[in-house]
Amino acid sequence: MDVKTKYVEADDLRAVSPVIGVILMVAITVILAAVIAAFVMDLGGSIGQEAQAGVSITVDDEAEEVRVSVTSLGNADHVNLTTGAVDDELTWENADTDLLTVGDVTRLAYEDGGGGSLEESGTLAAVAVINASDTETMVASEDWDFIVTTGTIYTLIAQLSCDQVCIDFQWLL
Repeated sequence: MDVKTKYVEADDLRAVSPVIGVILMVAITVILAAVIAAFVMDLGGSIGQEAQAGVSITVDDEAEEVRVSVTSLGNADHVNLTTGAVDDELTWENADTDLLTVGDVTRLAYEDGGGGSLEESGTLAAVAVINASDTETMVASEDWDFIVTTGTIYTLIAQLSCDQVCIDFQWLL
């Protein structure tokens, strides 16, 4: 047995030619270099981080108020509250509704601005803020619909036997 044939196989037994092997290795090296360069130069750094906070919003229809409590800040610096109310009859118990931190509880109460039947509705949103990147993320929202009436409406439904007519009587007390 010849030593040369033992360590070097015949050309027809090779899986890939040496030229193709070199081209594949160069291509893999270039792709790996591009991926490493992207991480080193932070090309994906333009994607920002969302602000996170834990906020509880509770609507009490009977007391006509919305209570907001901040339970955690996560990566946020503070929480702001915004409302979609149109008129000025909505007032805050404490004037500072911006820069809320953990443990802060705020109450939004509806004040009856006049007599009669008033309907007030809106949406309260809690927005977590990261100051360094000016990132704002809505973390909670709640709708409310307060209806103030001057009395109670009672309904009496009587069915008449003739022609199966249903009459609806309403009294405002």
